Amino acid sequence: MSLSEAVTFIKNSLITVILISGPALIASLVIGIIISLFQALTQIHEATLAFVPKILVVFLVLILLGGWMLNTLLDFSRDIFIRMGNILP
Repeated sequence: MSLSEAVTFIKNSLITVILISGPALIASLVIGIIISLFQALTQIHEATLAFVPKILVVFLVLILLGGWMLNTLLDFSRDIFIRMGNILP
């Protein structure tokens, strides 16, 4: 395995991690900001008020995008196993 192949492998790994985790993290961030603004405006500082909507939104994102996430991981895994077959003697 050459250095360029290793760098490509690491780059593809990081891109896959960002693609898989990005939608849930962005949805949680947006809901967190909205809930924080609501809490600041109404002066209600309840921890569960911020926690429960985030969990619900993350579960919704996972339900809606779960198939795409699975296909992305399968494509990445397939690519890795193909490359392993080419690297090993």
